[in-house]
Amino acid sequence: MVMAAAMQIAFAAWMLMTNNFAYEVLSFTGREIGIQQSIREIPGFLSFAAVFLLFLAREQTLAYLSLILLGGAAAVTGYFPSFTGFLITTFISSIGFHYYETMHQSLSLQWLPKKTAPAIMGKILAIGSFAQLVSFAFVFAAWLWLGLHFTSIFLVTGVVTVIAAFAMWLLFPAFKDGTPQHKKLILRRRYWLYYALTFMGGARRQIFMVFAIFMMVERFGFELHQVAMLAFVNGALNIFIAPMVGRWIVRFGERTVLTWEYIGLVLIFSAYAFVPNWWAATLLYFLDHALFSIAIAMKTYFQKIADPADIAPTAGVAFTINHIAAVFIPVLFGMIWLWNPAAVFLAGAGMAFMSLLLARMVPVLPDVGNEFAWSARRKLAATGAPL
Repeated sequence: MVMAAAMQIAFAAWMLMTNNFAYEVLSFTGREIGIQQSIREIPGFLSFAAVFLLFLAREQTLAYLSLILLGGAAAVTGYFPSFTGFLITTFISSIGFHYYETMHQSLSLQWLPKKTAPAIMGKILAIGSFAQLVSFAFVFAAWLWLGLHFTSIFLVTGVVTVIAAFAMWLLFPAFKDGTPQHKKLILRRRYWLYYALTFMGGARRQIFMVFAIFMMVERFGFELHQVAMLAFVNGALNIFIAPMVGRWIVRFGERTVLTWEYIGLVLIFSAYAFVPNWWAATLLYFLDHALFSIAIAMKTYFQKIADPADIAPTAGVAFTINHIAAVFIPVLFGMIWLWNPAAVFLAGAGMAFMSLLLARMVPVLPDVGNEFAWSARRKLAATGAPL
């Protein structure tokens, strides 16, 4: 929980200011913002390499080092106000973020009991959302009331994350590892549905993260303090929504909750394509962000079907799969954006529909040997039991 909060201080502020910094200081268009976002996703695509770092250090230590890298790169972003400088700091901070996320996901799935993991993950997300609120509130106050510029805000939030990481390294014990993890890449046929859901989740996430806020800035003229207020409300809602989603997964199961998510996304992205004004776009943004917490269901689905020793290497592979589309979608869709912004969001609706079809393949009670909706029926048929 403390790591999740520390990460969000620098990352939330950096993500919040990215579009305004790029548009106001660097004069980016959709083309340049697409290139920058694709550069940001390259370390995510290379997350599979995290498993080899386990030869050098424990996952807990690697998580701390990743936080230091994230915070340090975010802190110096404002000192390199050029296209090349922004790409370099983006790439370095992204290495820290994605390798932290890989370690954090792996440790969560190893340490948390399967029955309560969704609810506890919801609480962790809520803690992260509260840290986001602190970061967003600081950006809002620093920009509107204290008169600080991008450079100072990047510096303060990045340094806080670095200090927090060093403090955790010194104050927290080295917690006992769970099942010894394979130190090699793991790709198993029976995990294919998890891989497919992960791939489509990464594709749709890019549409939201890159173009939803950029539309607010470019089309509706949102200034930094307005973007900060938008993100603040989002974070406040997520404090209540994330634990609720965790409880829903425990009660209704991954299959049902994922189905709700993707039906909602088809409708939201379709509406994005024809949004008439800023307040309608704001409402859609809130609804879209509220559905992000449901990604917990994909993680707990994998936790239930996985060999415990596969969790760390598969976390790295999953992040790579998640970022296959992320590497090319921002650049490709940035070009489409220049031609027709509505087409970008209609493509997102199509991706959400494909994810809905995949979600219906998740079994009601996932477990080892019951990875897909039809696997339980196949096992019963093999025993001659009535279906």
